[in-house]
Amino acid sequence: MTRKYFGTDGIRGRANAGALNAATAMKVGQAAGRHFLRGEPRPRVVIGKDTRLSGYMMETALTAGFTSVGMDVIMTGPLPTPAVAMLTREMRADIGVMISASHNPFADNGIKLFGPDGFKLSDEDELAIEKAMEADIPLAQGDAIGRARRIEDARGRYIHAIKQSLPDEVRLDGLKIVVDCAHGAAYTVAPMAIWELGAEVVPLGVEPNGLNINDGVGSTSLDAIKAKVVEEGADIGIALDGDADRLIVIDEKGRTVDGDQIMALIGSRLAEAGELKGGGVVATVMSNLGLERFLEGKGLDLVRTKVGDRHVLEAMRKGGYNVGGEQSGHMILLDHATTGDGCIAALQVLAALVRSGKKASEVLHLFDPVPQLLKNVRFEGGAPLENGGVKAAIAQAEAALAGRGRLVIRPSGTEPLIRVMAEGDDEKQVQQVVNDICSAVEAAA
Repeated sequence: MTRKYFGTDGIRGRANAGALNAATAMKVGQAAGRHFLRGEPRPRVVIGKDTRLSGYMMETALTAGFTSVGMDVIMTGPLPTPAVAMLTREMRADIGVMISASHNPFADNGIKLFGPDGFKLSDEDELAIEKAMEADIPLAQGDAIGRARRIEDARGRYIHAIKQSLPDEVRLDGLKIVVDCAHGAAYTVAPMAIWELGAEVVPLGVEPNGLNINDGVGSTSLDAIKAKVVEEGADIGIALDGDADRLIVIDEKGRTVDGDQIMALIGSRLAEAGELKGGGVVATVMSNLGLERFLEGKGLDLVRTKVGDRHVLEAMRKGGYNVGGEQSGHMILLDHATTGDGCIAALQVLAALVRSGKKASEVLHLFDPVPQLLKNVRFEGGAPLENGGVKAAIAQAEAALAGRGRLVIRPSGTEPLIRVMAEGDDEKQVQQVVNDICSAVEAAA
């Protein structure tokens, strides 16, 4: 069955400008509710959201869908994606829902679904839900209709849970930390958790108004936090995205520490402590060759997957790994969470900084990245990668990089973009092949 709604990370799109609207959300609630429906006690669903204006509409529509088929709904309000996964498992819910478009602009939104184990749904579950959405769905009658309630302590529960990922003796006393929450879902929990551990917190991106999520702040817009770290003389900066499943770090000099460096730090520290499982780290094809070489030098493997944290997670579970992630900042630490969690990853980085007694710039840059360039080319329709000119440009680039680098070209799973990435020891050659392919895609688009 061809997917109509679900993409690489749930359902995502422009709110009220296509398939993603209140009617679709209600159908998702009804179909997912029926898919996970059981007998007594009454089945329940946890629904969280980020701070987008359309979140109110989506939350209401999903609630209507779930209650109409007989599920009780627990609403948490704005909360990070990993918090919803955690609460789904801890509250013995049958399904969890996060309303978010992650790092996308405010006008977009999305629906992410979690099973009762707190993990994202399998392809089979998503396809079953899509199939049910196209059919007549039996509705609950009389007193079988579900109830909805809002819980007020969800943020406190999550703060407590992520702090438990650190030993009791780890304190952040004396550290000045800029915490950028992208005006998103973690705007209260991240600064509060770090403050409770003893740090002086300089908040940034903590005034959501429904329209400003990811707007000039957060892990995909780093100029503001870089400037703030330097201006405040902070020890380190922590940048999350709209739903806080992604982390980018800024050292005291205002330099970026991406997901590859974070994986190198956490993976190598766990290996030294004898706590790294699987003998390595899982990352995607986009991770820098420098990370692979660093891990090899430590006697550790780098297992590569297709782009997308669900592919990373699948490989981690299959191979028994406990550390994985993406260069973009998704960090999956299976000892502590069932999905990417920027807050938990941030605490592991801060703990390493405290234990080292050194400056962030001395601790967080563990390898020199190989020159790498990623460009995105937007297209309006069609299949640019099937164009003869594009295919010829790709073949020429692969021949040029043979034995000296890598080329990764893929369509985005969430936007009409072709992503073109190349890396190699010759920076000018990398730039040339990326520009040549991008020009070919633009000509074909």
